[in-house]
Amino acid sequence: MNRIEKFVYDQVKSNPRVKQSIRNLYQSFFDFLPNKKNFSINEIDFKEGFFYGFHDISPFSKDDSKLLANKLTIPLRMPELGDVLEVGYFNLENGLSDFVKIDATHAWNYHKGCRLQWLKENIVIYNDADGDELISSIYDINSNIKKSLSFPIDSVSPCGEYIATFSYGRLEKLMPGYGYRTFDDDNYIQEKLPENTGLFLGNTNENTKELLVSLSQLSKIGELNPEDLNCHHYVTHSLFSPDGKYISFLHRWVDINYTSKRHTRLLTINLESRECYISPTNDMVSHYVWNDQNQIIAYSRIGDKDSHVLFEEPTLQKYRRIAYPALNSDGHQSFISSNSFVTDTYPDKFRMANLYKVNCITNEVTLLAKLNSYKKFQSLPPDRHWCCDLHPRMNPKGDTVCFDSVHTGKRAICVMKI
Repeated sequence: MNRIEKFVYDQVKSNPRVKQSIRNLYQSFFDFLPNKKNFSINEIDFKEGFFYGFHDISPFSKDDSKLLANKLTIPLRMPELGDVLEVGYFNLENGLSDFVKIDATHAWNYHKGCRLQWLKENIVIYNDADGDELISSIYDINSNIKKSLSFPIDSVSPCGEYIATFSYGRLEKLMPGYGYRTFDDDNYIQEKLPENTGLFLGNTNENTKELLVSLSQLSKIGELNPEDLNCHHYVTHSLFSPDGKYISFLHRWVDINYTSKRHTRLLTINLESRECYISPTNDMVSHYVWNDQNQIIAYSRIGDKDSHVLFEEPTLQKYRRIAYPALNSDGHQSFISSNSFVTDTYPDKFRMANLYKVNCITNEVTLLAKLNSYKKFQSLPPDRHWCCDLHPRMNPKGDTVCFDSVHTGKRAICVMKI
């Protein structure tokens, strides 16, 4: 972003509706210009009609032989009750040619799919709906045996025994487009700071879950302004640390009518002591991931500057900025190695989305791809949330990135050597 774009963005970024409206209006002035050419450092293999979803979990199997994916069954519109998303995988020895369907789900969105992810070797887990109940399904690819948990998931622990979750019904009400059409019983949406919902820890072996920290408890951790307590609070974006000892998550609060700014802070919770730690961020955290050193990279505000920030230990108190000001745009990160990651940008005024590689030691930023993001895929407030961010996701070996893109004119899952 240039200085003027950055200034305007900083003024409106905490109000999603206003931000989207101004962005859409600004980009429309450039629609009369010819589309720019797509660029990538290597050939992109893509499969139209498929996508994966968010950047914080990898669709690659540990041996890099399979790639999880979702297949669309509806045209470009918001999913309705009864609309299914097919889930399955590609055998990567054949590229993206043959999709192996394993099931279909009724609980999905365009941003995060159905949270399809690897639970253990050759076993996957994903969200679904059984009538009017949100559940998650566990599917063994080898035996074709399927079983269900009585609650939805967000992320899985490294050992595959535990899951982190929250109320998707509350999330959909307060952050539309990220929940599902089916609501759950844990939403307590009439309450601003309920004691009975928040961040949950589930057990995949016992089909049980417990409340780790409630929204009421979160409001008492750290210092919140009196007006903050008059907002509706929720939890989202939860992840386990690589050693399985912590869960990180975003604690957010908004006006129930979604007309005021959105407030966010990043926290971690020690699963043994149940102690919570708060990042020293200033009211804004957007996207983050862990690396294999138990460190977190997060696009966040420290002081009055927004940047990618590396928190060097799970208590979040030691940190440093990465590649600032060369990289001054929000993005979705995925680690290549302990000291490097990929990240994307939202479409610029020419509707071009960038994919970068970032070195955490040298702060070097390398352009990997620059791709068209066509107007028909832009989300429109208040209720059309169908945009396609790149959401880059690295493979275990660190030589291939998977991302979602519409640069061909259709939503597609893509892989590219880096």
